Amino acid sequence: MAPTDGRPTAASAGRARTIADKTTSWAYAEGFVPEGEALERARARAEGLGMEVIGPGAGAVLRGLCVVADARSVVEVGTGVGVSGLWLLEGMPPDGVLTTIDTEAEHLRLARQSFADLGVRPARIRGITGRAVDVLSRLTEGGYDLVLLDADPLGVADYLDRAVRLLRPGGVLAVAGALHHDRVGDPARRDPITTAVRETTRAVRDHPLLVPTLLPVSGGLLLGVRRRAGG
Repeated sequence: MAPTDGRPTAASAGRARTIADKTTSWAYAEGFVPEGEALERARARAEGLGMEVIGPGAGAVLRGLCVVADARSVVEVGTGVGVSGLWLLEGMPPDGVLTTIDTEAEHLRLARQSFADLGVRPARIRGITGRAVDVLSRLTEGGYDLVLLDADPLGVADYLDRAVRLLRPGGVLAVAGALHHDRVGDPARRDPITTAVRETTRAVRDHPLLVPTLLPVSGGLLLGVRRRAGG
């Protein structure tokens, strides 16, 4: 029986320590890989516009995936001011090309400024203004090493399968914000955005062409590796 004098039980104290440990570890891991000046400036631009962007923990994972995959062709849905694009470009080889899609031309302009801060040649950036559901259908199927979805979660269901078809065998699908401020794991949260993100995580998990992983970095990073033939 719990004490009646207001003191915590051993179980509740243990849970509190576990939460504190996880919070400390998460904060340490999130800041483990420092951001360079170009990223810091891009993040400041985003904050000035009230724009939510990918965290450094997820960014570092994306950069590492690009290195492992020797990613020369990458697609990004949701350019923002270029924070996620900078992480991707840092992991891509010097001849790699980033195709970045956004509905706002102003976002692409700001992102190009961020890419210039990193010294990226303009020829390495293919910026396209438009809706992902329309643009992705015009890109080459099986021609990309990594596809990042970092845009309005309410629209992902409309183009998820198109994004998967763009991947070569062994290519990676990445979905940013996959835990949506820790709401996805709470079944009581049923607002439209949380529900949409939850449905996306399930769709990736259950997709016959993908091997899924969900990482608790930044706001959550959902990964799906496209199976190879016979895999």
